[in-house]
Amino acid sequence: MSLAVIHSRALAALQAPPVTVEVHLANGLPAFTLVGLADTEVKESRERVRAALLNSGLEFPHNKRITVNLAPADLPKESGRFDLPIALGILAASGQLDAERLAPFEFAGELSLAGDLRPVRGALAMSVALRRQGCERAMVLPLDSAREASLVPDAQVYGARHLLDVVASLHPERAASAEAGWVRVQHELAVAEPVHPDLRDVKGQNAAKRAMEVAAAGGHSLLFVGPPGTGKSMLAHRFAGLLPALEVDEALESAAVLSLAGHFEPRRWRQRVLRCPHHSASSVALVGGGVPPRPGEISLAHHGVLFLDELPEFPRPALEALREPLETGQITISRASQRAEFPARFQLVAAMNPCPCGHLGSRLQACRCTPDAVARYQAKLSGPLLDRIDLQVEVTAVPPEELLHAPPGEPSAAVAERVARARERQLARQGQLNAHLAGAQLDVHLRPDEAAGRFLESAAKKLGWSSRSLHRVLKVARTVADLAGSEAISTSHVAEAVQLRRAIASN
Repeated sequence: MSLAVIHSRALAALQAPPVTVEVHLANGLPAFTLVGLADTEVKESRERVRAALLNSGLEFPHNKRITVNLAPADLPKESGRFDLPIALGILAASGQLDAERLAPFEFAGELSLAGDLRPVRGALAMSVALRRQGCERAMVLPLDSAREASLVPDAQVYGARHLLDVVASLHPERAASAEAGWVRVQHELAVAEPVHPDLRDVKGQNAAKRAMEVAAAGGHSLLFVGPPGTGKSMLAHRFAGLLPALEVDEALESAAVLSLAGHFEPRRWRQRVLRCPHHSASSVALVGGGVPPRPGEISLAHHGVLFLDELPEFPRPALEALREPLETGQITISRASQRAEFPARFQLVAAMNPCPCGHLGSRLQACRCTPDAVARYQAKLSGPLLDRIDLQVEVTAVPPEELLHAPPGEPSAAVAERVARARERQLARQGQLNAHLAGAQLDVHLRPDEAAGRFLESAAKKLGWSSRSLHRVLKVARTVADLAGSEAISTSHVAEAVQLRRAIASN
């Protein structure tokens, strides 16, 4: 048979559209042509496939005109994932494999020159797409990628280490020439105990710790403002330890995005991700982009924590690009040639100094900055961005005697237990966290009592809040009430929510 058809998948954001690899052998001048909007990485597969077949003891049709078409032709293809399907297509078209035995499978994998299979990005996204589309084909992947793809419940995934392993399973007569065929990979990952720094290491800072508890319980964004060396970064790195383990669907979404960037670690299955980009990061690095579009830090932190230290030092365009994802939980990257959507339901934790020298308001050291310098520094954060940060907390310096002699603080496990109970109340009442409430849900679930309503109205007028700020304070008050086990939002809950939003004024 001179024509073979192999099934595979490309990557387009979190989608994994099907790709048909058609291989045709014809008489004529020997050539190896690859068509179908293939990137340079895909075109280089011609040399990898040729060497892998020969070094594996298989026959390469040198005297034929080989044409490989990756359909659909208008879908961009990139990376070395098509090496394995192209090699199998050549073997089937030249009669070395039965083409009918290839039909029930989808193949993806990069080949070394010796025929070894190397992992590919996006294996989990491919497996999720296969389940979503209700396709009954099984997947054949490099062994490490197969372990990743098997996380999807009921997925039929086979892993192989070498091209000959795949050939042996498709061509039983050749089984003796390979050590073994491919193997069925089952989901065997257990939820590992997360390893996070403990909150008990932080002495003092009770107000900041309370703000972390409220933010973790309701899914709120959080900004620490204070002098250098007061423990802002130390607190932020312990935030993820207060959050519960991911549910299976959430873990699949998080792992699928990480898989696209090649950052997924099976040992971190169902654990919250903590992403800490440097303040020199560009807007593309933060929100995603490029050609083809790749996920940025906000998407890699999906269902996890994004920590931005030295917040005013980030480029202004990068910070402004966070405004829409903070509201919607997703990012749409539009380019002239294509459009991609990535999830971005991250929890923002940020830290900043109150002024250029960092000591404005400090009790231990005098500030050297002029009022104009302080205003310019704080103006690096726009009012609309600050408006979207729920909690803005001042972190003051701890006196030396307290730092040296204070006992250890409350452990993360005790705080995480209260956070888990508060989240359970929210999910039972409204099916989502308080920070994600919107539209008509606000009127249904955020009803303060009469005295609390009057207090909130007075505070909003005095502080000049926007309607967004008012609703965000009300969401925080609802979370404070949930932590207290209260069904009603009282004045004390609103008062605490107001105090948790007064570290820095909006511009």
